[in-house]
Amino acid sequence: MTRPRKTTEPTLAVRAVRTEQADKAVYAFFVAGADLLKIAEISRVHRDGEGTLQGFQRKGIKGHVQAITEFLDQGPVLFPNAIILAISPRARFTQTRGERPSGDVRVCEAGTLRIPLPKDGTKAAWIVDGQQRSIALSQAQNKSFPVPVVAFVSEELSVHREQFILVNKAKPLDPRLINELLPEVDTAFPRDLSSRKIPSELVNLLQSSPDSPFCGLIKRLSEDSANAVVTDSALVKAIRNSINSALGSLAPYKATAESPADVDAMYRALVAYWSAVRVVFPEAWGRPATESRLMHSAGIEAMSLLMDRIMSRAAPGVDLLAHATESLSRIAPYCRWTSGRWTELQRDWNEIQNVGRDIKLLSGHLARLDHMHAFARVA
Repeated sequence: MTRPRKTTEPTLAVRAVRTEQADKAVYAFFVAGADLLKIAEISRVHRDGEGTLQGFQRKGIKGHVQAITEFLDQGPVLFPNAIILAISPRARFTQTRGERPSGDVRVCEAGTLRIPLPKDGTKAAWIVDGQQRSIALSQAQNKSFPVPVVAFVSEELSVHREQFILVNKAKPLDPRLINELLPEVDTAFPRDLSSRKIPSELVNLLQSSPDSPFCGLIKRLSEDSANAVVTDSALVKAIRNSINSALGSLAPYKATAESPADVDAMYRALVAYWSAVRVVFPEAWGRPATESRLMHSAGIEAMSLLMDRIMSRAAPGVDLLAHATESLSRIAPYCRWTSGRWTELQRDWNEIQNVGRDIKLLSGHLARLDHMHAFARVA
């Protein structure tokens, strides 16, 4: 039995049941809806001054919050959806004395949980799932509405992110947010998430490394930048396809039973190829998608498929930047990224859209151009 330490710290006391999972205490209890945001923080995803990812929660959705508030205010309602919290070890649990009831399955113990109330603005819990509901409950007319809560003890941000991803991956959560959080969490995810982790790490490197042609140009949910023009999800998808395809230029560097993935080699290949793209198409590089289809998601995906052809031809030890620049220079006269018309496609430059049909058309055309001119002499 855990006895509360004597303290002058103000607390919110609730009746709770306690159990353990993975050596972590887990509590289930009820609190008044208006008290949730008194004890729990909403940790919004953002980048600090040094570019380090902080937090994990998406931005609040006003329309969603308003809809929940209106539902709660319409009268007596059933709203049993549990809020999931991560809670500090500062919370203290005291087990109830007395004999267990006959037939007790012995998976938990009852008692009182005392959650510290903030004195200096620092709260003892963080909302992992249910931020919109928590905001709505704080705004609802009935401040004493009882809300079910499940809380696990952990102050580790990586654990909070891990649970946030696992809870939300099957919900309509923006996959771009999941992609950005994945590299920050060191855990064994289901296969569909694991396959996105290395591509997400590479996109982070491409966005932040000074030697990357994409440095500062990638749109992330955690950053607001007027210079960002490339959607991160397009790059994540393109890199993932290159790694997983048997013919992908990044496939030789993926993990095997004998060795881990060579992320550094993947990064060097990506930087070499896309630096060559920037050199060969300077007028189309770094411009908004409305001005350059090279920076459009369709252009990124199509050029990534071309990367697999070009970079797979590179001989061992060759200068990858020079190799890619030479190959791209051969097809450059036939590309229409910012003006003109793709004659064989019968499309104006800005008619290419981010749909499967257009991406297939464009990537196929680029592959044909590369095949036709692969061994032509560059003027």
